[in-house]
Amino acid sequence: MQTDHKKRVLVTGAAGFLGSHLVDRMLVEGNEVVGIDNLITGLELNLEDAKKNNAFTFVNADVIAPPETYLPDGFTPDLIFHLASPASPPRYQQHPVETYLVNSLGTHNLLQYILSSTPEARFVYASTSEVYGDPKEHPQKETYWGNVNPNGIRSCYDESKRYGEMVCGVHNRDFDVDVRIMRIFNTYGPRMNPVDGRAIPNFVQWALKNEPMQIYGDGSQTRSLCYVDDLIEGITLLATIDSARGETVNLGNPYEVTMLQLAELIKKATGSTSVLEHGHPMPGDDPTRRKPDISKAKSLLNWEPKVSFEEGLGKTVEYFKQTMT
Repeated sequence: MQTDHKKRVLVTGAAGFLGSHLVDRMLVEGNEVVGIDNLITGLELNLEDAKKNNAFTFVNADVIAPPETYLPDGFTPDLIFHLASPASPPRYQQHPVETYLVNSLGTHNLLQYILSSTPEARFVYASTSEVYGDPKEHPQKETYWGNVNPNGIRSCYDESKRYGEMVCGVHNRDFDVDVRIMRIFNTYGPRMNPVDGRAIPNFVQWALKNEPMQIYGDGSQTRSLCYVDDLIEGITLLATIDSARGETVNLGNPYEVTMLQLAELIKKATGSTSVLEHGHPMPGDDPTRRKPDISKAKSLLNWEPKVSFEEGLGKTVEYFKQTMT
């Protein structure tokens, strides 16, 4: 890995919600960045600012393929962030094969490329809190092995993320690749895909239109919500701190709310007259509770979220107002 400030950075899933914010952060830090995305769920519009920077190159490609087939000539990355994968249940259930391949074969191909072409590179893998399944431990620590349905409707995502972690572990232990795994908990903010089916985009759009806000089940299921700027800071620290080599770290905000509470908070923030529409059936294998234990992130990375939910929600609502007009 280069020792000077400027690095050659590869971001897969660059046109996605998190990928595009990470691209922006890497460019602000003065790096040369290549972003890869096949746009099955990413939005090229998310890279509008990045494309104005001469240090950024976008490649429309599928990262299931070997990297040497899509990387620009002469570009050998020092740092790889592997974020490519549909991430919301409706979208990965719409693309199950692409999802399990990008997290399994895609991860393998990127790590094999490091071994053959750039052995000093660092590899940061975007895993997920979904590896914990419907947890029997609360909050969830990195040492918890999870409670996952291996053949359920969500398994194309959560099991392939677990598989990807295994691939990372093999390359770290057996081949000494510098691998870091981040287990990302629910994150929100500008550039969320308005049609990805997750709670905040759904609730905000219904509220802004004064339409009924659909509550699945009794609304008691919880999520912990992290603003995107905080998450990108955590990812950056994980990638740059030497002692994080080989580590798996939860990144998320322990701020936990029920879906009923979330709907009410969004209704209040938007000044909506929407009614809460109860009784919609729960999605299959939907976790009932989700909250990260971030003790390891605090001690290893000196990181914890700083943006309050009120502040982050305000910025998110403004973004949706602009995109809906």
